[in-house]
Amino acid sequence: MALGKYSRVDGRKSSNYCSTVTIVVFVALCLVGVWMMTSSSVVPDQNLDLSSQGKKTDLSTQVTEGKESYNGGNESNNKAGGESNPTDEGKSKQFEDTLGDLPEDATKGDALVSQEENVSNPQQTESTSEVKQEEKSTEQKEDAGESESETQSEKATDGSDDKKEDGPNKVDDKDSEAGEKNENKSVGEEIKEGSDEKKSIENSVELNDKKDQEVGQSSDEKADGEKKDLSSSAVLSSGTQSDLLNETTTQNGAFLTQASESKNEKEMQKSSESDKESSYIWKLCNSTAGPDYIPCLDNLEAIRNLRSTKHYEHRERHCPDNPPTCLVPLPEGYQHSVEWPTSREKIWYHNVPHTKLAEIKGHQNWVKVSGEYLTFPGGGTQFKHGALHYIDFIQQSFPEIAWGKQTRVILDVGCGVASFGGYLFERDVLAMSLAPKDEHEAQVQFALERGIPAISAVMGTKRLPFPSRVFDVVHCARCRVPWHIEGGKLLLELNRVLRPGGLFVWSATPVYQKLPEDVEIWEAMQKLTNAMCWDLVSKTKDRVNGVGVAVYRKPTSNECYEQRSKDAPPICQGSDDPNAAWNVPLQACMHKAPVATSERGSQWPEPWPARLSKSPYWLLSSQVGVYGKPAPEDFTADYEHWKHVVTNSYLNGMGINWSTVRNVMDMRAIYGGFAAALRDLNVWVMNVVSVDAPDTLPIIYERGLFGIYHDWCESFSTYPRSYDLVHADHLFSKIKTKCGLPAVVAEVDRILRPGGKLIVRDKEETITELESMLKSMQYEINMTYSKDKEGLLYCQKTMWRPKDVETLTYAIA
Repeated sequence: MALGKYSRVDGRKSSNYCSTVTIVVFVALCLVGVWMMTSSSVVPDQNLDLSSQGKKTDLSTQVTEGKESYNGGNESNNKAGGESNPTDEGKSKQFEDTLGDLPEDATKGDALVSQEENVSNPQQTESTSEVKQEEKSTEQKEDAGESESETQSEKATDGSDDKKEDGPNKVDDKDSEAGEKNENKSVGEEIKEGSDEKKSIENSVELNDKKDQEVGQSSDEKADGEKKDLSSSAVLSSGTQSDLLNETTTQNGAFLTQASESKNEKEMQKSSESDKESSYIWKLCNSTAGPDYIPCLDNLEAIRNLRSTKHYEHRERHCPDNPPTCLVPLPEGYQHSVEWPTSREKIWYHNVPHTKLAEIKGHQNWVKVSGEYLTFPGGGTQFKHGALHYIDFIQQSFPEIAWGKQTRVILDVGCGVASFGGYLFERDVLAMSLAPKDEHEAQVQFALERGIPAISAVMGTKRLPFPSRVFDVVHCARCRVPWHIEGGKLLLELNRVLRPGGLFVWSATPVYQKLPEDVEIWEAMQKLTNAMCWDLVSKTKDRVNGVGVAVYRKPTSNECYEQRSKDAPPICQGSDDPNAAWNVPLQACMHKAPVATSERGSQWPEPWPARLSKSPYWLLSSQVGVYGKPAPEDFTADYEHWKHVVTNSYLNGMGINWSTVRNVMDMRAIYGGFAAALRDLNVWVMNVVSVDAPDTLPIIYERGLFGIYHDWCESFSTYPRSYDLVHADHLFSKIKTKCGLPAVVAEVDRILRPGGKLIVRDKEETITELESMLKSMQYEINMTYSKDKEGLLYCQKTMWRPKDVETLTYAIA
């Protein structure tokens, strides 16, 4: 009978008793489970509390729901996993970038990273829960079996949701297991290494394998799920991340780890960048001009097809239809240029290996060969005893010229080797020296190598590339320009660019010699200048040099024009724009003087250097500047901006050795603020205003600087290796769709000296493209910087030249 009360026949009595025992055992086990959960550091805070469950079968269900909450429930992750684990949060921040320091597209993944950190722990939860399952009594197995079947049905139902979100979290092999062990150990967690741990891992693997089979995913779906899972679990603590980054071929079964995928992607990107770099294949230009090649002046095919060369058409610009993308060779024995001011007296012979000019003009002290150098004694045809003596003689003969105060910007026509302009720097005068290419062998190249401003140009059939009324003085020393012929067309072009009240200083032989030809030219010039209303304000002869100088002044009003008995030369029609200067044919007419007080040219500029920083009087507040502000404010803001940039960045932040910089070009000058900010350095700046940009070049001249109009889809009228520093502010992004970057970059390389610097400010994508292109040309990239999708690039040209050759048939004699 004793056995009777425990007999299963008595279903009612035994059932009640068993229920009581089961509940007691269950509660005890739950308490043990709760104790294990609270004492284990492996289990993250977001594990569910088993003690609150009403049934034993909810344990396995909880594992599945826990997975779903990790994969799909970001809300619980943020509350439990993200906020309650300060240790993990602190470690993850070691890899975060400050958003303000990066472009927008560089920080797009930050939100994903924070989610991935929260998703990285589900497998730990599963493994820990299964360890607890293993420790349960045999009485629970029966009910656990029933709940397992329930869980399987739940899994079958929820599997599709799993696939849609992150895919199944799987641990398929020992590599993954080892990764979990390393992760737990790296964060300082203690793991029991015994049979229990082994069993839990094996059971975990079996459980996951069983889940995969039940879900019935295809191999493709598994791959997708695996990739998502790996990417989500890759952002770990610092120690674990270091381990992953050291792996090279780690795999999980048929699938790569996130570390391997990232490594492969980086290699692919590097390979892609390498391919992009290698796609720029540069060749050496093969032309008759060789190292002196100027594309628009050496188009021999176009020159051969000219109908006439009577007006020096063969010295004018004839640009090829497609600008060349080849690189100009270096002269044999080329060396880095001599620094200013020593370069004014001597340059390396091999840099400009021409001796004809020295042979022809040596007796006039233009240039001489002295060993490895070409030397310039400072003389010339008109100033054999030195340019400074000649400069002082001009001021003595006409004191109102006031070098460096009243007179700041001048045009020197027929400049020779530009010694006149080179020594005017000592008088605070800036001279634009102009001469045709090869009229006297390489005279402009000599000037540029010396560090003196000069361009290759000729007064032929087209206007000079300057605005009207901008030069304070035009100078011509023994220039053989026939000013008086064809209605005085060439002298009238000087009248166009000369400021009202400006001076024409002429010291050619007709001024002081009495040969019949000279006398005839003098008389013709007197007749022409009287008709142009120019006043002969001075005519003197220098007894030391034996030369004479005539000084003419342009009128400041229209009174003389209206009182002339003959309308010759005629006044230009009102529709004729005197500022139009790009490929505009010359006309034998004069433009009227401005009369309105607010019109440019009606007043003389402020004395130098006040004119540099003061907004021109003719810039009105009613006008809108290029940056959208009223014009005077725009001017001032631009000046302040470039002073700040030059002072804080270019002079101090880039490490530029400014003692090696003399010839500077600003490819997009706007108001000339960059050049103005460099005023205190021993440099001169060629300010270039694009023909399709706002015409701000008159403002540049008004402030005592100079510049030129140009179309950057064509070559610049200068010799190769002319400039020490080229500056481009948001130019390349504007013209790359119009011209194509390779041609423009090849032109920059042509005019930049080896060792010369290139500074580019532009959009980030353009900077990246330029950097790749310049690396393929073996430029030294000294600095790149980007922020808010804007970039800065500073690099340096090397001596590298390509070996392959491209023959330019149109440039072969």
